[in-house]
Amino acid sequence: MSDHPPFLIHPHIRARTVPTRPTRRYSFTSLLREARRQHTGWEPAWPKAEPKSSYDIVIIGGGGHGLATAYYLAKLHGVKNIAVLEKGWLGGGNTARNTAIIRSNYLRPQSMALYGLSHSLFEHLSSELDFNVLYSPRGLVELAYSRQHMEALSRTADANRHFGIKTWMIPPDEVRALLPLLDDGPHKRYPLFGGLWQPHGAIARHDAVAWGYARMAARLGIDIVENCEVGGIGMIDGRVTAVHTSRGSISTGTVLVAAAADSAALVAPLGIELPIEPVTLQAFVSEPLKPVLDVVVLSGAVEGYVSQSDKGELVIGGATDRYPGYSRRGAFNAVEDAVASILELFPALSRVRMMRHWGGTVDITPDRSPIIGKAGPDGLFLNCGWGTGGFKAIPGSGYATASLMTSGRAAHVVEPFGLERFVQGLLIDESAASAVVH
Repeated sequence: MSDHPPFLIHPHIRARTVPTRPTRRYSFTSLLREARRQHTGWEPAWPKAEPKSSYDIVIIGGGGHGLATAYYLAKLHGVKNIAVLEKGWLGGGNTARNTAIIRSNYLRPQSMALYGLSHSLFEHLSSELDFNVLYSPRGLVELAYSRQHMEALSRTADANRHFGIKTWMIPPDEVRALLPLLDDGPHKRYPLFGGLWQPHGAIARHDAVAWGYARMAARLGIDIVENCEVGGIGMIDGRVTAVHTSRGSISTGTVLVAAAADSAALVAPLGIELPIEPVTLQAFVSEPLKPVLDVVVLSGAVEGYVSQSDKGELVIGGATDRYPGYSRRGAFNAVEDAVASILELFPALSRVRMMRHWGGTVDITPDRSPIIGKAGPDGLFLNCGWGTGGFKAIPGSGYATASLMTSGRAAHVVEPFGLERFVQGLLIDESAASAVVH
């Protein structure tokens, strides 16, 4: 049984359009057949499309949010003349550069509605996309090491329960039972007060989410154009008319900018100033281990979080760099801080070797909430400003943004996140609920 509010749960979504590009379904029979043929019979998951001269909708950004929006536009609203433009390889931006944590225990009602919708869609996403996204609902605990933090988490738990999201506070003994490796001895600087527990907190394979949406979007007739960098958006008499790319100009009347931190530069020539600060966020993966951690662990006190992947790797994250920038290399002090944070919680991991690390450029807004909605000229929509929490919102963001662009019934979920809220003072402040940047 789901832990999300009933009005956010959507049944398995049936296609209203007939797929125009047949794609073989993945099944035990097809896998067995191809195994006997050395897997030589598989066709590409999505074709390498060439851009046409005109589209009804152009989506700038081939990450999770852009692909999910394209998929739901085609499947639920019958809009199929769509191009998704990606300047590099599909899903190669922040969708591939995160720690893949899925949760909905935010504080504000607007955020709980959006992330709760996304969480409920994630639960059936593998079936929906006919693609295993390795969704693993293992539970998530956020640790409290002060009375103040315990009170803040209790407020979040009360708000979640009022909204219908299943979270609750657990005492130190239950935290220790969940985390046998947790160091909670008498020598600790701060005592453990307890934790916020969301039993349906989860992780998923971030690449698979992008690949699954891309495969099904292409099946519905959407053109996915990789290595196609957008240089500008054309406008005449206050209306979007074209998108200018490295592979030629494309005529269109509707554009969705879903390009994360690059969104600000794309819309600036149109006179739109986005309140976005680009900052590098790094993540780390250890060598594979036997199972030692079967829940997701967050700690705002040490600014660290960790989970263990299905392959046995520890996936570790920490705070963002302390200065803005577009570099994906990150700073050396962030590496040291992230490792120190995890060792503060789990000293037994001190001899585990790190295998690799990566960085992504997150787009942070003043209230730590995304920007979704219309902006500037007619026909221009935004989906950006996700900061450090974009992956967990991909299905819900795509579902609701598609409704917003077509006046669908789920548009109300994202209406509070419009750009105008910064002028009206209607901020959706999630700085506290974010706890650790992730």
